[in-house]
Amino acid sequence: MSTIPTSATRRSLPLSEGDAGLKKAAELTGRVLLAAIFLISGLGKIGGYAGTAAYMSSVGVPAALLPLVIATEVLGAIAIIIGWKTRIAAFLLAGFTLAAAVIFHSNFADQVQVIMFLKNVAIAGGLLLLAASGAGALSLDRRFAK
Repeated sequence: MSTIPTSATRRSLPLSEGDAGLKKAAELTGRVLLAAIFLISGLGKIGGYAGTAAYMSSVGVPAALLPLVIATEVLGAIAIIIGWKTRIAAFLLAGFTLAAAVIFHSNFADQVQVIMFLKNVAIAGGLLLLAASGAGALSLDRRFAK
């Protein structure tokens, strides 16, 4: 005989009407906050193009890839913010973020680089959750699904 209440074995509790609005707002806010780092970083690379290209070259990444990096960050961020092709964009940005962690932040003798590495891993985790769950109600994905 089990002592675990039936309600404890449910995957999730049903939302009340007020909670549904909170869920929509949290999904949208979460997407904006998660994508903001990519949008700001991508736009910053445009402004500091020469310095970014030099930094990439210093770690063995061809500077010729910088336009692709900028496009990935800016367009991926916009896709996530507006909720368009969110699962694909989140999955690709997660891979991009993990690659950046390994390439640019793998000097574990430097505490700042360890923190940057872990930040990237955490962001990739959030992006993978977004890829698994989708954009939510306030998104172009949901609008076009109807």
